[in-house]
Amino acid sequence: MNRRTKEKTYFLFFRFCGAIVVLALLVLLTYIILGGIRSVNIDFITQFPKQGMSEGGILPAIVGTFYLCTIVLAFSVPVGVLSAIYLVEYEKNSTVKKIWRIVVHNLAGVPSIVYGLLGLGLFVMALDFGFSLIAAGLTVGLLVLPIIIAAAREAILAVPESVREASLALGATKWQTIRHHVLPYAMSGILTGIILSLSRAAGETAPILMTGAAYFMRSLPDSIFSQFMALPFHLYAMATQSSDLIATRPIQYGTALVLLMLVIGMNLIAILLRKKYRQKYRW
Repeated sequence: MNRRTKEKTYFLFFRFCGAIVVLALLVLLTYIILGGIRSVNIDFITQFPKQGMSEGGILPAIVGTFYLCTIVLAFSVPVGVLSAIYLVEYEKNSTVKKIWRIVVHNLAGVPSIVYGLLGLGLFVMALDFGFSLIAAGLTVGLLVLPIIIAAAREAILAVPESVREASLALGATKWQTIRHHVLPYAMSGILTGIILSLSRAAGETAPILMTGAAYFMRSLPDSIFSQFMALPFHLYAMATQSSDLIATRPIQYGTALVLLMLVIGMNLIAILLRKKYRQKYRW
């Protein structure tokens, strides 16, 4: 087999692998959309569950997911971005950088159920937060923190060194250089990592199952120490613990479609923000 034939064979194999991934995604989307499109309407989004959650809407789950993502955002973004800035711009010891990078990459691969156990022991029991929004939010925040640090680090590293040198040569301080030149150029990558992390946070089930998510609530959470409903746990509970799985099937499909739309919406926002910052800042 000559080189041209080998190249065509490899390219054909690559296309086949790509086509399998795209086809599987299209089948999944079609399956959920066709199953849930009849269930999703204004009443489904704005009403509380009724009749043992076999009727009504999913408003508490939507609100609880929004509150959870807000806590995750408030905790993980400042900690993650500032850690990445320190790691890239201020830490000079290459051994410390290497160890930090290995730790972050390994933490990103830890199963989410392990983070759930950590949150149960640390936030629910040791700090006595109880089963609550704050315990679940901090647990999920720890889960996505390595992802945000890695994305921010790569984005900051991608800024050319000449940008920093030019700013320092004009008399700017280290922080002024980072604040006014490095971060704006790195912002598209940082925002993309943050929003993709929030997409994962919105869909996680295991950590919130062990730290604060409730099967059913008749009211919305009124503080960060209240239990809450969330879309992924609601879907899990309806699909596995419902008294009548067949009767609640439309609610299961509708919840899955709403969760899917939420995640896709976050990904679209990430794409638009990345495009906006890439057009605004070029080097």
